[in-house]
Amino acid sequence: MMTTLNILDFFEHQPLSASLILFAYQTGWFPMADDEDNQIYWHSPERRAIIPIKQHYLKASLLKSYSKSKEVYTINHNFDYVIEQCANRQHTWISNDIVSAYTDLYHKGFAHSIEVWKDGKIIGGLYGVAIGSAFFGESMFSLESNASKHAFVHLYNHLLESGFTLLDSQYINDHTQSLGAITVSRPTYLEMLTEAIHRNDVQFTTFEAS
Repeated sequence: MMTTLNILDFFEHQPLSASLILFAYQTGWFPMADDEDNQIYWHSPERRAIIPIKQHYLKASLLKSYSKSKEVYTINHNFDYVIEQCANRQHTWISNDIVSAYTDLYHKGFAHSIEVWKDGKIIGGLYGVAIGSAFFGESMFSLESNASKHAFVHLYNHLLESGFTLLDSQYINDHTQSLGAITVSRPTYLEMLTEAIHRNDVQFTTFEAS
């Protein structure tokens, strides 16, 4: 059995690729690029942030804002634009290599995007990766107030309806906590992960990549 140090050493000596990222997710790891030199670092937090997927979990205020919105939502309509907007900020861990690898995952049917539209333009969205009944949230963006939160609610409802059991949000922060994120220990997370990735009866969506 590979130890944490052995796995980390393995990741650090491999070029970033779609297949490597899929393997990493399935072993509890994920990549982030350094903001200054774009070097890829691999993460597996002792306390993992997740958002429980269950009925009546999201805050009423969030659901009210979402239901009152006149925005339109799509899935996998413009993955390239979503990931580019997620990377388009002053400090980012989404390097060109990250963009390339996740775009490859999209074309292979593993990465997915949610787009939020208003007046014919995308004003927010998010992207992540689905394996079995696990969805690994990566990043979101918002060009108008609450657009990224509404993208999250649309994603959450889709995961709930589709039978997903694990929504990974990596690290806890004020934003993810406001969406309902909690933390679990690494062993607990790995138990949940193992069960979720072996589910073959759950599908995120019909593949729409172009």
